[in-house]
Amino acid sequence: MPQQTFAEVSFEQYRKPTRRERFLAEMNRIVPWVELVAAIEPVYPKAEGPGRPPVGVERMLRLHCLQQWFNLSDPAVEEALYDSRTLRQFVGIDLGREPVPDETTICKFRHLLETHQLGKQLFAQIGEYLAKQGLQVSRGTIVDATIIAAPSSTKNRTKERDPEMHQTKKGNQWYFGMKAHIGVDSRTKLIHSVAATAANVHDSQMLPQLLHGQETRVWGDAAYSGQRDVIQHHAPHAQSFIEAKAHRHRPLSEDERARNRTKSKVRAKVEHVFLVIKRIFGWAKVRYRGLAKNTHWLFISCGLANLYVARRQLLAEA
Repeated sequence: MPQQTFAEVSFEQYRKPTRRERFLAEMNRIVPWVELVAAIEPVYPKAEGPGRPPVGVERMLRLHCLQQWFNLSDPAVEEALYDSRTLRQFVGIDLGREPVPDETTICKFRHLLETHQLGKQLFAQIGEYLAKQGLQVSRGTIVDATIIAAPSSTKNRTKERDPEMHQTKKGNQWYFGMKAHIGVDSRTKLIHSVAATAANVHDSQMLPQLLHGQETRVWGDAAYSGQRDVIQHHAPHAQSFIEAKAHRHRPLSEDERARNRTKSKVRAKVEHVFLVIKRIFGWAKVRYRGLAKNTHWLFISCGLANLYVARRQLLAEA
């Protein structure tokens, strides 16, 4: 390793860390690498014969996390690793000794996770880790869904849209893509339930999959109105705090509007989670064709979003 000059050492010592460097340093401390690697290792290829051994599991997992955090494609993350020393240090790559894994290796690792449905397993592992840190799911759940846009153009090889994505109307605007449905803990703002559907599936149809069954209170917007019986069936002890819905010939009264505003103070917490996934991680548009690949991406994104939301408490205890 080349020896640094006095000027270089002084610069590194007093240089203020960039936002990306601070973000990666925090996530490096709070992600449970050992537990996640243990979940992947049983299906990861082993070194056989005299050929080149496979890249380490943790290194590939770190690389996959970079794709999630910065919304990078397989070739884009390879190029970013060559360009950024900060990213190489996070993954653990020294260009003087080894090259960056190429996009084919990165793609094969992602397909391995998708084939064995490890996205859901990694999401569950992160949930168990957070519970051990004292961030347990309470008795209140907020349910909501958001649209993840997909390309609506037919200017592609098959001359057609993705058949597993559909369009839906929200207000006066039409959208094409998928929906991410989540159940969020009302106290910690952590996601405990995840589901993915085409965009034309109504929010209320996925309500049973978003409840863990031990709730005493359930919050949701007006899209879930009229689901009191469903809530009672899947969470018998829960009280419904779903917002009232206005109808064409029956507008909401002032009392109903006031109650909706009170409920919204709790329900709005779910929007913080969507902000992390869609704005901070940048996943506002689907990256792949088909629901299966995007569902895998959604599960891992939700797990990493939980770590990001709980990062201050986790860093305080680290």
